[in-house]
Amino acid sequence: MTDPQSIDLRAAARELHDAGLCVLPIKADGTKAPAVKRWMPYKVSRSTPAEHDTWFGAGRPGGIAIVYGAVSGAVEMLEFEGRAIAEGLLDEVTEIMDASGLGDTWSAILNGWATESPSGGRHFRVRLDGAPVPPNKKLASRLALEDEYTPEERQRLAEKPGAKPPVRVLIETRGEGGYGLVEPSGGSVHASGRPYLRIAGSPATIPVLDGDSMDAIRTVLRMVDQMPVPEAPKTAPKERQPLPDGGLRPGEDYEAQADWQEILRGVFRPLATRGETTYWGWSDGVGGIKATTGRDPAADRLYVFATGSDFQAEVPYSKFGAYALLQYGGNFKAAAAALRQQGYGTPPTRRRLSAVPSQPQHFSDGSSALDHAPDAQEEFEGGPQLHAVPDRPKLDITNEADAIDGVLGLMAAGQLPDLYKRSTGPCWVYRDESDDPTVQRLGTDNLRAYLAEHVTTYTVRRNPQTEQLTEERELLMPKSCSTILGRKDWPLPPLRGIVTSPVIRPNGTLLEAPGYDRATGLYLAPRVPLRRLQPQVTTDSLARAKDIVLSQVLADFPWVAASDRAHYVGALLTPILRPFFHGPTPMFVLTATAAGSGKSLLKDIFKACYGVADSAWPENDTELRKSVTTQLYTTGQPVAVFDNLPNGFVLKSPVLSALLTNEHWGDRILGATGKVNMLNDRLWLITGNALRAGGDNGRRVFWVRLDPNCPDPDQRDGFRVGDLRPWLRANASTLVAALVTLVRAWLAAGRPTKRVRKGDYSEWASMMAGLLEYLGIDGWMADQNEARDQDDELQEWAAFLETWREKLGADTVQTSAVLAALPDHVPRNAKTGDLPTPNMLGQWLKARDGRYFGTHKVTKVYDSHRRQNVWRVDVHSRGMGRPES
Repeated sequence: MTDPQSIDLRAAARELHDAGLCVLPIKADGTKAPAVKRWMPYKVSRSTPAEHDTWFGAGRPGGIAIVYGAVSGAVEMLEFEGRAIAEGLLDEVTEIMDASGLGDTWSAILNGWATESPSGGRHFRVRLDGAPVPPNKKLASRLALEDEYTPEERQRLAEKPGAKPPVRVLIETRGEGGYGLVEPSGGSVHASGRPYLRIAGSPATIPVLDGDSMDAIRTVLRMVDQMPVPEAPKTAPKERQPLPDGGLRPGEDYEAQADWQEILRGVFRPLATRGETTYWGWSDGVGGIKATTGRDPAADRLYVFATGSDFQAEVPYSKFGAYALLQYGGNFKAAAAALRQQGYGTPPTRRRLSAVPSQPQHFSDGSSALDHAPDAQEEFEGGPQLHAVPDRPKLDITNEADAIDGVLGLMAAGQLPDLYKRSTGPCWVYRDESDDPTVQRLGTDNLRAYLAEHVTTYTVRRNPQTEQLTEERELLMPKSCSTILGRKDWPLPPLRGIVTSPVIRPNGTLLEAPGYDRATGLYLAPRVPLRRLQPQVTTDSLARAKDIVLSQVLADFPWVAASDRAHYVGALLTPILRPFFHGPTPMFVLTATAAGSGKSLLKDIFKACYGVADSAWPENDTELRKSVTTQLYTTGQPVAVFDNLPNGFVLKSPVLSALLTNEHWGDRILGATGKVNMLNDRLWLITGNALRAGGDNGRRVFWVRLDPNCPDPDQRDGFRVGDLRPWLRANASTLVAALVTLVRAWLAAGRPTKRVRKGDYSEWASMMAGLLEYLGIDGWMADQNEARDQDDELQEWAAFLETWREKLGADTVQTSAVLAALPDHVPRNAKTGDLPTPNMLGQWLKARDGRYFGTHKVTKVYDSHRRQNVWRVDVHSRGMGRPES
């Protein structure tokens, strides 16, 4: 290798040409430039021997080179610069090639055709089979050392201190479109004056490699690149400001403790280690080296050269970056949280939430409704117990899902006072401007405001610089409130209804503590301050209660009959007994012969004791349904009143019929998309003068009639209690206690009942009959015959059928014959007052087929000969249980 080879450029050109290579002449001036005017044509066409004779004949001085790429049969050169050889890079590459399974291939390259350059570098050639030769490429470089700077480089850096530092190439290729000098070039061809020397093989022994093998060779050569690679925040987070007191973030702690082999298990396996650098291959053992770690002594990074893994090729990864990618898809926040749970990092300091201003004291069971304690009476003793609600809870709402779960958890634990649920969602009870209890369904803003008052919600903020955790007061997000309200159920106590006086539970005990009663789901919002009640009802307290109700409050009303007073007392006691029985109650009609008779005073007694929801009678059935739904859904008063109906109004409405027979009421709420189903637990009252019933409603009402039998009844005076309204304002608590005492005495006596039949109301009517009989109040349901007189339709049709039977007998007849025989007795069209047509009368009869009006009923018979319906009237034989024909 040290002996200079004879410089016979023409012989060298012949050898190169015979090996299929394209030859170029090189100038002898040290520039290493081609000695032809244009060498571009030789990139596509090989030079000829004739040209060689011209270029290299007669011992001309100069050098010789070959063009690499397709023109030379797909030959590529690998060049190790002299500094790379001096720094041992060739030895390092050889070790890597051996470790990656490329040792034999690399040995073939090293011994195929190798040249030493005048600067001490090495040139190795490879012929590619079935793959194109890529263009010239720098595979490995490093920053120039300061003593390597040229004067020009020093000047540039002096002028521009921020300019990029100079770079020194270590390994590069000569490929498509490139050329390189070969031996025996020497003398003035190179600036050093030294020749190119052949150190192994010849052009005829260039090894042949396929494209994949050559790609693997280039990959290994890139592994020894020493240029600093910019780190991306997504793969190797930048160093951050140190934490106070020497604390470590989880990622920083992991970076110091973790081992690459543990991190990369299942992806890469270590193949070899040279110094601090470890070379890695696929974990399944296929292929050679794919990545390195530890190459940079300043920052241990994973550098992947392959493209078949989750890692981005040729990008440095820190240990924390690799962990975050493999375990959490690159989510550093989630990775740091997981590492913190594993014990990595210094626990952050936490600044607790400052004290929240104290709130007014709340009481469970809604007993804050009591503004003051009434004076106790000896006859009515005992009372509710008040329970202070604990301090409001704290809830971390940093994570929305945890915040929602936390609110539901507080609901389930009973830590949200005065919050309940109905079929349509969470609700609360409040008092309106009239001090009446009202149920409010919660919207997003309502729930958010409620939680702001009853729960200390906060978020935890992390200072990105100091890692300190700080609790900051924060309200629950509106969308979180909407999500909670959007559930189909809530862990809240169910609100079954509101009562405004003590009531009897289904088990016969007395509910008298204001607020929510878990046993029944009822909320007691007293209309008046409640009197204390004795544990046991005595004979004296019962007598005094009867005296207050019967001999004082109701003594001076002009009842038409005893039944009217009995019915009113039954209505007055019904709200107290309402939870104790099932089924609907009838409507009570408070009617009189003239204005000023006392109907409004009777209504005011209900208002003073229980509160009433007043409504005007709607214009049509659609509005009536809306009014009923509003009363049941929003109001808390147990008594609903349609007040001051027109004089002589006839109660005839299918909506009213449905209301008075159904235990539950279903309808669509205004402004909402869902339908609700509510317990029909109100006592329904109607007031007006000379009211009458029509259709099926006559048997669904109880009549309370007044007749003062005098002119100007509103001028009457001398009543037992004086003016009733001022008396009620002063004594409503006493009256409520008296009514409760009447019911408690009946319960203590074994709650005797008296069986009566009243259709859907039989259970209630029998209970009330026994209660009133126990109290010595006569007249319950004694007006049944008179009540029929209040039903216009019943009277009209009873008279019509009786006349029909009398004049037409028991024979079947056509409707036209009925109209012809009874023109003065047939019911008239309600809208026009005209006689019906035969078809219209037929429809009326069909609607009443089989129904008794008094003792007569109409019966439909099909006449097959005429192919039409004909009709007859049958008479019921009272006491025989069968009809007469």
